[in-house]
Amino acid sequence: MFDFLLYPVSAVLWFWHAIFGSLLGHDSGLAWVLAIAFLVFTIRALLLRPALGQLRAARRTQELAPQIQWIREKHRGDQPRIAREIQQLHAEHGTSPFGGCLPALIQLPAFLSLFWVLRGFTPDAQSNQVFDRAGVESFLGADLFGAKLGNWLSQPSAELLAVGTDRAHMLAVGIPLILLAGLATYLSMRMSLRRQDTTANPQVATISKAMMYLAPVGMLVSGSFFPMPIGVLLYFLANNVWTFGQQRLLTGLVDREREEERPVRRRAVTPRPGQKPDRRRGHS
Repeated sequence: MFDFLLYPVSAVLWFWHAIFGSLLGHDSGLAWVLAIAFLVFTIRALLLRPALGQLRAARRTQELAPQIQWIREKHRGDQPRIAREIQQLHAEHGTSPFGGCLPALIQLPAFLSLFWVLRGFTPDAQSNQVFDRAGVESFLGADLFGAKLGNWLSQPSAELLAVGTDRAHMLAVGIPLILLAGLATYLSMRMSLRRQDTTANPQVATISKAMMYLAPVGMLVSGSFFPMPIGVLLYFLANNVWTFGQQRLLTGLVDREREEERPVRRRAVTPRPGQKPDRRRGHS
């Protein structure tokens, strides 16, 4: 579905491998590890703007949550009226109930393309987008502390021995990668949950809290029992570490923006002498 993105994504990986390969050797495992990490960092840096837009939209929607809750309580049972009132509220504040979803949909194809490019390095592949057969063989022959980047933890021992590694090396490298990636996922989701308004939508808060624990467990299970090559685990680790750092940085930026705008918003909603205050704003 996103095949048109695979070639440019693989070109970014090729570029970084060429840079680090010229310094460390083109078949060096460290060169491939750094190339994967910088591939992730490059794509994520290009997606900073939509990520910031997503966070800003989520923060604006969160600020409207008390007013939305007031509308739901006032018109309980009248769903068409509730929908109209909420739509009007978003229009008045220049927001959209889907404002936080659209940037995420923009980022999704890039993340999937990263994943599939790394999964494209298979023993029978004659090429992988930009990479020719020699590039595929270089990736498959590369290792990190004895664990081959193109192999996975649950692979049969005979197949691991055939490519020059074994179960012990795969576990020694793969398990720490999985645990670190899971930890970064947990910390990122916990940081996001702390900033959610749990009173406005307790169901969403409950689901988010459950996912905070289920996502790292899912990563542990997938990395341990499914064909998840070491190279893909490196991708998950780099991606989740970036997500954690990005969330801290962008959240602080948006918080400062909202603090600077707050006095302006307060002056804007202060009623003029003799004017009746807006009941909905009084609930915010």
